[in-house]
Amino acid sequence: MSSMIKTPPSSLLTRRGFALSALAGLTVTAACGNGVGSPGAATIDARVDATLNQMYSQYPNTVDLAAKSTGMLVMPLVTEAGFGFGGGYGRGALRVDNVTVDYYSNTKASAGFQIGAKQYAHVLFFMTQDALEGFRRSNGWTAGADLDYVLTDRGDSISADTNTLRSPILAAIFGQAGLYAGASLEGAKYTRIIP
Repeated sequence: MSSMIKTPPSSLLTRRGFALSALAGLTVTAACGNGVGSPGAATIDARVDATLNQMYSQYPNTVDLAAKSTGMLVMPLVTEAGFGFGGGYGRGALRVDNVTVDYYSNTKASAGFQIGAKQYAHVLFFMTQDALEGFRRSNGWTAGADLDYVLTDRGDSISADTNTLRSPILAAIFGQAGLYAGASLEGAKYTRIIP
């Protein structure tokens, strides 16, 4: 009786499985884009600087508002588009004492009659330490209807009176361009990112 040595069929599957796993692992790693060594942070910081310079020169009262705030989230460019359903996206930086401490994305989804696209910049001024800490601790902070605006997308002047300055978070929207008007931050979600 001769004995045959057979290669177990599982060894072929193991090699094939290993090769497929390695390929999948490379794909996932390549798509991850964790930003280490990428110029993303420098690009966002340069855009934030340009946006703040534009805001300060066009609306000088924001300089005083920025000085009174405990931190500012600056979103240099948010793009929204819609055809029935809409969405928006942008990236920016959180500055505390004029130093970037974190980077954030801004996403927004909307429904209803809308056709067109628009772009705008905005800044959130955190007027209390509690508001700033609450924003930083959240796992995705969403702007609500109670947000007070000191500057709208229509270029209205700063209306930061004593009552407004008591609000924990103030918003300024400016630099709008596009085919439909009416930028609002309500429903926008901010999430910490690694650029």
